[in-house]
Amino acid sequence: MKLTFLGAAHEVTGSCTLLTANGRNYLIDCGMEQGRDIYENQPLPMAPGELDGILLTHAHIDHSGRIPLMVKQGYGGPIYATNITARLCDIMLRDSGHIQEFEAEWRNRKAQRSGAALYEPLYTVQDAINAMGQFQGCNYGEVVQIGPGLKARFTDVGHLLGSASIELWVEEDGKTTKLVFSGDIGNLNQPLLKDPIYLKEADFVVMESTYGDRLHGEKPDYVAELTEILQETFDKGGNLVIPSFAVGRTQEMLYFLRQIKAEGRLKGHNGFKVYVDSPLAVEATHIFKDQWAECYDAEARALVEQGVNPISFAGLKLAVTTEDSKAINFDRGPKVILSASGMCEAGRIRHHLKHNLWQPESTVLFVGYQTPGTLGRALVEGAKEVRLFGETIEVRCRVEVLAGVSGHADNEGLMRWAGSFEPKPARVFVTHGEDEVCDIFANRLQAELGLAATAPYNGGCYDLVTG
Repeated sequence: MKLTFLGAAHEVTGSCTLLTANGRNYLIDCGMEQGRDIYENQPLPMAPGELDGILLTHAHIDHSGRIPLMVKQGYGGPIYATNITARLCDIMLRDSGHIQEFEAEWRNRKAQRSGAALYEPLYTVQDAINAMGQFQGCNYGEVVQIGPGLKARFTDVGHLLGSASIELWVEEDGKTTKLVFSGDIGNLNQPLLKDPIYLKEADFVVMESTYGDRLHGEKPDYVAELTEILQETFDKGGNLVIPSFAVGRTQEMLYFLRQIKAEGRLKGHNGFKVYVDSPLAVEATHIFKDQWAECYDAEARALVEQGVNPISFAGLKLAVTTEDSKAINFDRGPKVILSASGMCEAGRIRHHLKHNLWQPESTVLFVGYQTPGTLGRALVEGAKEVRLFGETIEVRCRVEVLAGVSGHADNEGLMRWAGSFEPKPARVFVTHGEDEVCDIFANRLQAELGLAATAPYNGGCYDLVTG
């Protein structure tokens, strides 16, 4: 029985781990790298067609984004995920395929002019559609037979609608070994979502460490802080542009904005418009609305039961078509623009940045983690100018971060999750963190919890029987 770490080892994105047991091969997550590529994901040590299964913790592209590529290259087996993750992947992977095609078209226009070799997209929208035919949705808490000697269970981990930790029971040579893959561990007291469920038993654990070196601090009053930013921006006649992940963070921002409107917190601007400019975010918002009974926390469920949609309100405008998106910039009144991608690497947000970065009266507000090497990280770190669509854009607007708004547990939350196992696992593998953070957190697990912890690198292979 072996674990081979193929991605998100000593870096945050590109999650991919190979489990080999009973002569069979299973991937846990198959994510795409985003931002700066410090340690390149290692190639799958077999043809994709030789895989026996893929298990997916949640729908974010850094965990799911290479699944259509596996299918394109010959993988024909099942893809196990929660039912809600499967629904979200249906829109997110198609959107990713569209981005791949668009980027290839753009690169190839340049290549034709320069005589360079043509660029082939990683995969297409059709590849994503083909992949969706292989998804097998699972219920939270249901034990599923994955293959000979292998069972799995998905448990709500509170990071994203449908997100899960995955428990695996491997029976090999007459012995049963339990592995737990944390997925991305959710923050406590998030809007809309339930808190993560802590698991109690495991022989081996693979866990994330995104915020393994820092605290979120005391929970801010998000509504008060957002109100203050809105008031100051609108009083100057500017726009509030929020680069926001289409699934999860956009819906949380809508939750806060609905409350601000409902309580009449803004002076002189309470009828302000909010544009959600992302077809993906619009579809995801409909899924959030549909799944409230299973995934919303008590506060959000109470609103629904009172007849209040917690993520909808007067003045909300959903931009789906390209024409809808372009029209936003002809609306001269102060407004909120929520657009993807959350790290400003692709999508319609880049157009809105082009129209607003140079305007001193506008504000760009970041509400999620920004991976090193991304445009979002550059802006947060104080870039004075950026390149967009071949133009140099001077950054004159106000750039703010809404601190504490994170779908990830901070280091104390991670320690609580790791400390819930009794008896202690034989080993904890620390992944999904920046280079130094993985080592910092592994050392803390050893020093404070007495856990045998290792931070593997991409390509690292560990025999769980011999140690």
